[in-house]
Amino acid sequence: MSTLFDRLDDAAAPQPPEIRPGRRIAGRVLGLYAAHGRGFETRPAASLELGFDGIPGDRHSGATRRSGGREPWYPRGTEIRNDRQLSILSAEELQALACDLGVERLAPEWLGGNLLVEGIPQLSLLPPRTLLFFASGAVLKVDGDNAPCRVAGRAVAEKTGRAEIEFDFVKRARRRRGLVAYVERPGAIGGDDRFEARIPEQWIYSAG
Repeated sequence: MSTLFDRLDDAAAPQPPEIRPGRRIAGRVLGLYAAHGRGFETRPAASLELGFDGIPGDRHSGATRRSGGREPWYPRGTEIRNDRQLSILSAEELQALACDLGVERLAPEWLGGNLLVEGIPQLSLLPPRTLLFFASGAVLKVDGDNAPCRVAGRAVAEKTGRAEIEFDFVKRARRRRGLVAYVERPGAIGGDDRFEARIPEQWIYSAG
């Protein structure tokens, strides 16, 4: 009579995943922004002094936040860790997205961005756990891509005077909306700072 362990031994072992080594990519800050109020839109800043809560006074600062539509597994309004302290946008991705939407430009402020950067190909696809190291010693930890929403789409529609963009933005900005991150190590970021993205070893988990 076979046992569970016998059947497990007979089962084919899962194939090992493709493992890609970690790597480092250099980038540069082009602009800094903060939202010191209740509104969604950010405003230019000369520098950002980051603490463990994020940007002091910014609408997204804090060690915790309230869950929303992005976390359907919690009742809306549940207090959870704030992994969305900063919004990071790519100049290259914004330019391509503006072209696809048929508008002259997409300003980072319209999308509630905090950092506009260049030099990181496909920034929005950087994997979770990527670390961004700045010269001051500040380190940001990437939580993941920032899924586009109608709030941002509505802001772009209002700025461009094209109402249809509110919905078109959500579709076209997928995986090009930038990243959300939180402060792992406090420090200052300047408007022309260089930084290094340290991408961790990657693999796709599969149990069969």
